[in-house]
Formats: sequence, structure tokens, C-alpha cells
Amino acid sequence: MESIFHEKQEGSLCAQHCLNNLLQGEYFSPVELSSIAHQLDEEERMRMAEGGVTSEDYRTFLQQPSGNMDDSGFFSIQVISNALKVWGLELILFNSPEYQRLRIDPINERSFICNYKEHWFTVRKLGKQWFNLNSLLTGPELISDTYLALFLAQLQQEGYSIFVVKGDLPDCEADQLLQMIRVQQMHRPKLIGEELAQLKDQRVHKTDLERVLAADDGSGMLDEDEEDLQRALALSRQEIDMEDEEADLRRAIQLSMQGSSRNMSQDTPQTSSTNLTSEELRKRREAYFEKQQQEQQQQQQAAPPGQISQPRERLTTSSGAPGSDLDDTMSEEDMLQAAVTMSLETVQNHLKTEGKK
Repeated sequence: MESIFHEKQEGSLCAQHCLNNLLQGEYFSPVELSSIAHQLDEEERMRMAEGGVTSEDYRTFLQQPSGNMDDSGFFSIQVISNALKVWGLELILFNSPEYQRLRIDPINERSFICNYKEHWFTVRKLGKQWFNLNSLLTGPELISDTYLALFLAQLQQEGYSIFVVKGDLPDCEADQLLQMIRVQQMHRPKLIGEELAQLKDQRVHKTDLERVLAADDGSGMLDEDEEDLQRALALSRQEIDMEDEEADLRRAIQLSMQGSSRNMSQDTPQTSSTNLTSEELRKRREAYFEKQQQEQQQQQQAAPPGQISQPRERLTTSSGAPGSDLDDTMSEEDMLQAAVTMSLETVQNHLKTEGKK
């Protein structure tokens, strides 16, 4: 559809675009349309002056702005109609009683001019196909024959005024080419405003992508996902450190218990300290405390008369009961605590002995 002439919207010159798209060429400029508008204004002024230049109606008419054009580039239906008379064309209101009595199928017409408020656009047949040549579109829009009547009815429902263009349109290249071939349109043209919005969105996405790429290049900028990842890694490292500390503590307790079992092996058979049952631990502690009591009794007997040997401080459980009072009712947690305390004391004594050596 490159051969179809399609003038896109500039400012408020939709009347100019409508005429040029209808005639398929740059036939009218704003200057020429303004000249037609001024001529119409002068004709109206002369008619008003016939009633007397001193009349109230005439003075009011002179004070009013032109009804055929304004500074924005809008032109009235009278300007468009007079411009088409140069080419032997005339406009008939589509829904007027005079035209409806003719009962002409819209498909058999050649072109229509549509207007809503201050916007004008052309619907024209080129070759054997219909096209919407609205200047607000990014390109010509193909309209099927079956859809044409529905399209016009929809415009009327939306408040458009539709005019049938009567007369022979000037020859154009697109009309001659499309008499021989038919075109297909894969994608409907968008409104110019929608295309600009889409281009703006694309620029925004491109800017965001460039910002992310710049951050990846080492600019120090991190997005939210990268910050979340850094926080997750920091937490995982903290958990690993805590697990390592707990493992070190467990190994220290195990080594201290092994050291205690080696010192106690002089009086008791040596077994694996890491596989002792609760019953075996209880028996070992009872043997250890019995040995301590024997040593205390021997010290008291060997002490000179009048001197009382201070008893060695005895190990207490977590409940405060002395170690000699241990029985079968002691909880496993208390027994484990007592064993850890005892093993730590043994290790300290062993270290002091090694230091003296």
C-alpha cells in the first residue's frame, strides 16, 4: 500500500489532510484554504450589510470571529465544499432524507468525508477495495466490503456527520494499480498517539536495560534481586559459622571426656569414652567419688593431733546435691553435666601437671 497517498496529522490541519487524501495528492495547502475561508466570510458580510450597515445584527456580525476558519487550522464544511467544487465534486449528507430515498448501497459509492466536532477524514475506494484514510492513523486502514456499512453506522452512532462525495475523482496511481491487484493487511495501523506511547515505553525499557547492564559492568549499582541475593548469602555464611562453632564445641567436649577417661583408666578398666552408656557413666562416677572419700579419710587419719584436714570440695550436680549422694534417680541431663564438669577439671589438672614438668 505504499502507492496510496496518506497525509498524517499536523497540528489542526485535518481538513487539508482530508481533501488531499481524498484527491490522492498535495492539492491544497493551508494558504489556499484560508483564501477560500476569507472569500466566504466576505460573502456573508455582504449579505448582512444588505439589512443596513447600521443595524444591530450587522455590528454583532462584525464583532464575531470567522465561522469558516480559526487560528488553529480548522476549516468549516463550507470551505471543504467550495474547495471540492473546483474539481466538479459536491457533498451530500449521507443520512439526509433526500439521499436515503435514493437507496444507494454504500459499496457502490466512491468516497465519503466524515466529520466529528473539528476533525475531518476521508474513506475512499481505491481500485476494488475500501480504505480508511484518517490522518490520525499511522497508515491507510483496509476496510472490507461487508464491514463498510457497519463502519459507517458505527460512526453515525458515535456522532459523526457523513457526507457522500459525488462526481468523478481525479485519476491517481493507487487507483490504477489496485484495479489490477488486491492487497491484504496483516496488521492494522495504530493511532499516532498510540504509536508515540509505544515508542516511549520502548525507550523507557531500553533505559532500564542499559541501567542494569551498567550495574553489571561494575558501576556499583545493584537492583533489588541482587541485593536480596547478597543478603541471602550473608545469612547462609552466618549459619555455617554457627554450625562450625557448635561442631568445635562438640569436639572439645569429646576430647575432654577422652582425657578424663585416660586418667581414670589407672583405677578402672579402659573402655571407649565415646560409646559409654548412662549406666557405665554412673558406675564410673561412683567409683571416682568412692576413691575421693577414701583419700579424704586417709588424709584425716594422717593429720597431726589437733589439726583437722579440710575435706576436698566435692562435685555437685546441677540440682545442688553433693556427688556422693548420686543414685539411680539422677536425670541423664544431670549426669551429662556432671561428667562434663568432671572432665574439664581433669583436663585442667593434667595441663597444670604438664606445665610443672
